[in-house]
Amino acid sequence: AILVFSWLVFLTILPPKVLAHTFPNEPTPQNTKTPKTEPWTWPWH
Repeated sequence: AILVFSWLVFLTILPPKVLAHTFPNEPTPQNTKTPKTEPWTWPWH
């Protein structure tokens, strides 16, 4: 059950990050340093 839960969290969190890295169509590239739209505070930003 823990593996399924971690995989579900993995699948729900990663696609926006992958899409943000593969399609950098944002007007300001500094959005990765100040993630105002994301409620998460990623340690690797």
